[in-house]
Parts: sequence; structure tokens; C-alpha cells
Amino acid sequence: MGVKKHIGGHEEGVIPQIEPWIGEEELRQLAEVVESTWLIEGEKTHLFEMKFAELVGCRHAVAVNNATAGLYCCLKALGVGAGHEVIIPDLTFIATANSVIWAGATPVLADIDENTFNIDPASVEEKISSRTRALMPVHLYGQSADMEAILAIARRHGLVVVEDAAQGVGAKFQDRHVGGLGAVGCFSFYGNKTITTGQGGMITTDDEQIQRRCLILKNHGRTEKGTFIHHHIGYNFCFTDLQAALGLAQLTRLDHILERKRNSIELYRACLSELETVRFPAGDPRCDAVPWFTNILVDDPGALGAHLSKAGVGTRRFFHPLHRQPCYRGRWSEEFPTTDRVYGQGLSLPSSATLTEDQIVFVCQEIKNFLGFKKL
Repeated sequence: MGVKKHIGGHEEGVIPQIEPWIGEEELRQLAEVVESTWLIEGEKTHLFEMKFAELVGCRHAVAVNNATAGLYCCLKALGVGAGHEVIIPDLTFIATANSVIWAGATPVLADIDENTFNIDPASVEEKISSRTRALMPVHLYGQSADMEAILAIARRHGLVVVEDAAQGVGAKFQDRHVGGLGAVGCFSFYGNKTITTGQGGMITTDDEQIQRRCLILKNHGRTEKGTFIHHHIGYNFCFTDLQAALGLAQLTRLDHILERKRNSIELYRACLSELETVRFPAGDPRCDAVPWFTNILVDDPGALGAHLSKAGVGTRRFFHPLHRQPCYRGRWSEEFPTTDRVYGQGLSLPSSATLTEDQIVFVCQEIKNFLGFKKL
């Protein structure tokens, strides 16, 4: 990396786009697990499941090794498979589509809403067919999808709703936590998420049958460990108490993480408010959003990202539209104009809960430098 220079009170390259907030409580919880020698899924995992179910407001939570496996379990637990279609947004991480394909079903893409970047209910209606079995809204970047409209569509057409809440820890819609509004939801605890266990995911549901089916799928076809009698075919999607230790520690500071992330985006908005060419997503007033990523729309996100990179500031482009993914070439022929427009302008700024005000001001000043505006 070469010689580091200080910028905005920090060394070059140390304003990452996203990083976890790890502290003494994580170390303490991990030490407890190591000292116990019980490293696999056990009591800490069960406690983490219970506390996470309380957070979401659901009766049941099932920890899994990652959210992709969790979404697969959700779909299979609902009987989604070969011959079925699942409607998903075009703008999402690729795991949303892959979980549908893995389950044996066909992902059908819907365009997005320009204000929230989430799946557009009007586009969903257009894509429903006789083979549609489920709707899978994604709460993208910590902003809830329009669950009022999605649930109404599902009721009218007799469909099930699987919430991809991978990015939605802490986000609410009409005062209800996402992941607890559909038949089943799934969260991610990947290293860059609002709370992290390194890898890992959580299935949430009020339905005891769905919970039981997910337990069987994740645990080699059994509901309990310690037996070699398997009445079903399942997989090894289990969690560990090492991960649960991290998760329990992260939950103790979740309120602080959410507060810092919300304060950060407000500071970004204030610092960049005079720039007409920098636009923030409008959001949905019914949603209590959590800015997992702080996102802006600009005319040339690639050039701005390159400028910020030279200044030691990490950024990311938005998720690549699914219909343009090389691995899916030829799968979809439709056009998705809103997705393409949003992707073509989207840039994710540094979004960690550990960001300082000085760092945010520095990032905003570099954006102004790029656009030729005066100092803050």
C-alpha cells in the first residue's frame, strides 16, 4: 500500500465502505465458548435464536450457516420447487435468485420503485402467472419493501411471501420489524451486515410447521442432534456457538449501531444538501429504515468512486441488475428501465457504524471537490 498519509484525521485507505464494529463484549462472549469447549451449535445458539425472535417479534427463529441456505430452507419449507415461479426484484444481491434456482423453481424478475429501490408492486402484478407460487421482496439496503401492497397482492392471488431481509436488521414497516410480516423471513449476519457473526443467517416465522421443516432441512433431516436415525433428507446448514457468541454481543449494542447509522446518513444529507446533482433515495414514510449502506445517485458514479478511492475513501457500486449478470445470460429478455436507471447512477458511500463525523465531513468534501463546489 506504500506510505500512508493522514486525511481528515485518518490514514489513507482507512475509511472503508463498510466494516463491522467489534469490541470487548465479542471477545468476552467468544472466550466463554472457547473455555467451555462446546464450539458447535448449542446453548448460545439457542439463546441467540430466542433473542433474535424477540427482536423481530416472531414466535420462532432458526439459525443457519448463511442467508442463502436460509432462503432455500424457507422456500422448501413452503413447498416451493419444480414447476413453480417466484417473483423477485431485479436489483438485489445474486443470492436472492440463486436460492430460488437451488430450490428447483424459476425466478421471475420485477422492476423496482425509483424512490426506495425495492420491488415495484405494479411490476409484481404484471409478472404473476398460473405458475407463480411465492413473492420474495427484498428489503434492499435496510429500506423495507412496500409490504402493505405485497401482502395484499399475495392474498388476492393465494401466494406465499418470503421476505429476503438479509439487509434489514432493525428496519421496520408500519412499526413492525421486517422479516416478521410474511409467512417467513431470512436475515444475514455476513461480515458487512448491521450486526455480524462473520457468516450466518436467521430464519424467522410464526408458523411452527415452517420452523420444524427448516430445522429438519438444516440438520441432516432430523429435528435433534445426537441420533443417527434420519427420517428425511436434509443438509448441514448448522450454526456454531462461536458465531452465536458474536451475535449475542452484537445484539447488546444494536440500538447504538442503529442510532449511529441513522445519524450518519443525516449528516451526509446535511453536508451534501446544496448539491443538486447528488440525490438520496426518497424512501417510504411508512418505513423506519436502517441505512445499511448510505446510497446516493449521481450522474457518473464510476468517476466519483474513482476520485474517492484516490482520496482513500472506499465506495461500492450498487448490486448489478440480475438481468445483466453474465452467469444468467439469455435467461431474461425483458427490459427493466428503472433498475437500469438506478444502477447507472448509484454509489454506496462509507456506511460503517464506526464512522466519525470528521470522516463523513471529509468524504463529503471530496465529493464537493469532484463536483467543483466550495469547501464545507
